[in-house]
Amino acid sequence: MTTSGAKKLDETHADSSAGAVIRPRLSAAQLLAAKNTRPIRSLDDLAADTFESDDELEEFLAFTYAERHRDLA
Repeated sequence: MTTSGAKKLDETHADSSAGAVIRPRLSAAQLLAAKNTRPIRSLDDLAADTFESDDELEEFLAFTYAERHRDLA
């Protein structure tokens, strides 16, 4: 892309963002503090009972695999 092309892109973007709210840029630490997050201390913090049974999990995995490979055939 040439510099004139980049300028056109910037001008187009500027026009499309007219009226957009400008937010201050916050650091990751500030964003985390604002959400009252806490560090992950162990893998148990990430554990969730998403599926009620092994059969439900297997059904989900089979569906996901089929969907991901649907257009490859």
